[in-house]
Amino acid sequence: MSSVKKTAERLIKKYPNRRLYDTQTSSYITLTDVKQLVLDNEPFTVVDAKSNEDLTRSILLQIILEEEASGAPMFSTDVLAQIIRYYGHAMQGMMGSYLEKNIQAFTDIQRRLTTGAVNFDGKTFSPEMWTQFMNVQAPIMQGMMNNYIDQSKSLFVQMQEQMQNQSKNLFGAFPFAVPPVTPPNDKK
Repeated sequence: MSSVKKTAERLIKKYPNRRLYDTQTSSYITLTDVKQLVLDNEPFTVVDAKSNEDLTRSILLQIILEEEASGAPMFSTDVLAQIIRYYGHAMQGMMGSYLEKNIQAFTDIQRRLTTGAVNFDGKTFSPEMWTQFMNVQAPIMQGMMNNYIDQSKSLFVQMQEQMQNQSKNLFGAFPFAVPPVTPPNDKK
């Protein structure tokens, strides 16, 4: 693939034979190449060659599926089951936004840790050095992540409470008559 970066979004066409064609390089590419575009932060769109339907999300999900199937998966079975439970749920839209914001926050933390990360020789950390560093720092990182998760949980509960209050305020003006619940009379 070309190492020249262009500011325009790349267009990749998917043909019925499941082949991906990069219109910028005028060549067929693989999912591995698309993954590299993601890693290189190159903007791209994948469209069906016949219908022009946007297939970018399905291609990204396919890459995630392949990554999850090989090596060490990122998502546990429980996490995947929880995500599935949110589809069709009233909170589906909020959950997507919530996950997106949390991943962005995690990315920001990672960026702050790596910015200016220089070892004693004045060289930047290699991936192997980061692995060693993270193994030593695992308890500290786990503590940071636990604090972050607690704050995130608290924020989510606050969002839920705000939605409940807004719903009460919105629907409180409607004259819905809810009969009072009376306990059954136990006369023998």
